[in-house]
Amino acid sequence: MSASATSYDVDLFVIGAGSGGVRAARIAATHGARVKIAEEYRVGGTCVIRGCVPKKLLVYAGRYSHEFEDAAGYGWTVEGARFDWTTLIANKDKEIARLEAAYGANLERNHVEVVRQRATIEGPHAVRLVDGTQVTAGYILIATGGRPNRGLDFPGCALAITSNEMFHLEKQPASIVIQGGGYIALEFASLLSGLGTKVTLVHRGDKVLRGFDEEIRTRIATELAANGVTFEFGVTIDAIEEIPGGRRVLLNDGRALEAEQVMLAIGRTPNTTGLGLDQVGVELDIKGAVAVDAESRSSVPSIYAVGDVTDRVALTPVAIREGHAFADTVFGSHPWTVDHDLVPTAVFTEPEIGVVGLTEAQARAEGRRLDIYKTDFRPLKATLSGRQSRVFMKLVVDQRTDKVLGVHLIGEGAGEMIQIVGVALTANATKADFDRTIALHPSTAEELVTLRTKDPSSDMPLPDELPMHGEEPMVDEDAVESQMREGVPAAK
Repeated sequence: MSASATSYDVDLFVIGAGSGGVRAARIAATHGARVKIAEEYRVGGTCVIRGCVPKKLLVYAGRYSHEFEDAAGYGWTVEGARFDWTTLIANKDKEIARLEAAYGANLERNHVEVVRQRATIEGPHAVRLVDGTQVTAGYILIATGGRPNRGLDFPGCALAITSNEMFHLEKQPASIVIQGGGYIALEFASLLSGLGTKVTLVHRGDKVLRGFDEEIRTRIATELAANGVTFEFGVTIDAIEEIPGGRRVLLNDGRALEAEQVMLAIGRTPNTTGLGLDQVGVELDIKGAVAVDAESRSSVPSIYAVGDVTDRVALTPVAIREGHAFADTVFGSHPWTVDHDLVPTAVFTEPEIGVVGLTEAQARAEGRRLDIYKTDFRPLKATLSGRQSRVFMKLVVDQRTDKVLGVHLIGEGAGEMIQIVGVALTANATKADFDRTIALHPSTAEELVTLRTKDPSSDMPLPDELPMHGEEPMVDEDAVESQMREGVPAAK
């Protein structure tokens, strides 16, 4: 804590009161540091105010339509069910206001001073507030997160909304065109479709969710299409025009689509613009993110950064751990770093996706020989509801060590399951550990510990051993199909 001399106004000044910044400020304060945190919008950051939390609340709302449909198979008669967007948004706003107040109270309880102004960096140990006040600090932490990309400045770009504006629409759009193929695009496409909006998803690639396991990418598109989402692959938006009652979207293949709203969900950009980083020599990467080392230290020794502004793993729990590690390391005499290699992830579509660890392609690219275990079945709940949605599970196992390298799920509760699976993989669980775990029956999760039959793809050659002259590895499709049984888990 050598930089935190008493000659400074505070020991730590945090810019950005999102999840990572709040955790860092609070933990630093518990270690005895004098801390101020500046926030120009609302305490809580993207996740709490217009990200994870409000999105999940809207996701829950979108799922009720499916639950009402399922209810008939279980003897329920649901008549007169009606959805009101205004009520949902109002109730969401109340909950977000409650959480924001709780975050603020938690900071105050830990003696962190909240400065509700924009702050910029003037020097290695100085920040300037909008009101002109300069504050000196032993350390400065940048935790300003990210913002939605608006893409290229094409004609009519300003007519589109992003996820930020979606949470504050006064009325539910009857129809919407969403451009994107990542988490945000799919989650909003799924929840809006569940609420009755006609959704068309435009994506420049041929598959969604780049970086996920290939089978997850293919299967989730099939599931969302079955739930009413229309996909337009291989195209992008060239222009947007205002028309009576909505928008006309001009695609780069010459076609036009009409919808009440257009949403751009094409990634996020680190919030580093206008912070004064260039003036003090803080190095940025090619995406504009703060370049940091394993301890979250920037190129300026007294300036650190955590969370989405570093573009490492843009997930709230990761930002929280980075903030905690920073505070313990710098102010608590307990140095530690965050492992970014094994992070459980969920995509809250309907059905959910849950993944942790390596995809099959990533594991093969590392030169590993694999055993692949997977199953595809209609869940027990669907046998009476009549819904055709299926569960998919895949285990990627190192053939030499028997270590489970990756788990990939689609189905109800996948996000909840993958959190627990993440504990097992963090503990270096092997397939034998999964096998000797007694199943909980009847449940979907039991499939994770009862898979016994290797998929034919286990014998796929490594990349440098692939057949030449256009030959393709043989896959026994009948063997795969035999594992798919309606209404019960796949055969073992």
